[in-house]
Amino acid sequence: MSIYKKILCAFIFILLTGNVLAQSSSENGNSPSTNSPYTRYGFGQLSDQSFGNSKAMGGVAYGLRDGSQINPANPASYTAIDSLTFLFDGGFSIQNTNFSEGKVKQNAKNSSFDYIAMQFRLHRRLALTLGFMPFSSVGYSISTEEKINGTPNPNLTAYSTYNGSGGLNQLFLGAGFKVFNGLSVGVNASYLFGTITHSSQVSFSDNSFNMSNKTNSIRVQDYKLDFGLQYTQKIGQKQNITLGAVYSLKHKLNNDSYKATQRGSISSSGSYIAQGANVEPVDGFEFPHCFGAGLTYVYDKRLTVGFDYTLQKWGDVKYFDKVGEELKDRSKYSLGIEFLPSYTTRNYFAKIRYRVGAYYSDPYVKVRNGKGADEFGVSAGFGLPIFMNKSILNISAQYIKVKPQVSGLLEENYMKISIGLTFNERWFAKWKVQ
Repeated sequence: MSIYKKILCAFIFILLTGNVLAQSSSENGNSPSTNSPYTRYGFGQLSDQSFGNSKAMGGVAYGLRDGSQINPANPASYTAIDSLTFLFDGGFSIQNTNFSEGKVKQNAKNSSFDYIAMQFRLHRRLALTLGFMPFSSVGYSISTEEKINGTPNPNLTAYSTYNGSGGLNQLFLGAGFKVFNGLSVGVNASYLFGTITHSSQVSFSDNSFNMSNKTNSIRVQDYKLDFGLQYTQKIGQKQNITLGAVYSLKHKLNNDSYKATQRGSISSSGSYIAQGANVEPVDGFEFPHCFGAGLTYVYDKRLTVGFDYTLQKWGDVKYFDKVGEELKDRSKYSLGIEFLPSYTTRNYFAKIRYRVGAYYSDPYVKVRNGKGADEFGVSAGFGLPIFMNKSILNISAQYIKVKPQVSGLLEENYMKISIGLTFNERWFAKWKVQ
């Protein structure tokens, strides 16, 4: 099979699989990627920015340098690719989620498109990457009913529904530059775009009470800049340590957003009568300073151990013109291991990359009394060599637990399967005529 056919088949496979899974979720009344009520807050559920190998290693990425895998979490890693290689990478996930609140339990199945990217070298010191991946997702539908006291009608009940959909995406162009052997720097310039809609409706069992409908819409079209650095120090002949650091720039988001409120009542004939509406434009949204650092140890190109720390300063940014009311700073800790038994043997199983990892993250949104839900995750997976051992099929399983910091909030348990396909081809070799 030619190089072009391989890449075309992979591209079609990723798009068709993601589309089929998304359609299946929509037919079941689910959001294509999430059903979490916690996406009511902030910009929703922040997407995992890691690719196939990193997903199985708990999200470790800042110090990873692997010329056969794309690592957009640190653009300085792009220089690890050799001069003859072209990489094409894409992936998707499917997940099963169990929700529990007291004795009430629910289940939801979702799918998501995770990423697609390509990478190649422009110069012996310069490599380029182009890709697309989600930044956040929103999807929930909640219904409640509550008895209202202190009115002439002792049976008065309020019925509330809350719905949310949408998310933000990023199309990025990245470049990595090798300053000298051991030190590389890089930058990702992203176009951040998307629309998020939150709506709520309140009605009453007594039609003499007015109904209300509220809609908050956030539409973003702006840039996002991420900078990266990696320094590798050799230790003897077979060992090295890589220190990675990343930074994302804080700035005001260009957006077209508003808050809308409408009130009305139900007539005796059952029709809705609007009694007033108000639309208020909102412009106060910002993206935070984000910092990350990671340390990775590699032995004989076969054993990789990495640790990452991430800090996102959400508590300092404006959200609906207010600072610190709904968002808070978020920290994340990740630990991951990859083991390759041998890269010279002909034994297929010895060429499989075995990976495990774990992470912990605190929330970036405030839910009740300034508290949210902590997130714990463990992962394991494989990197299966295909097509003459250069290309890799990455498969990982993640168990994620979202546990509220205070009692009385929803607990979530995820089982996620992620599949990624990395094509590694020699595109730039010179032909020799004998």
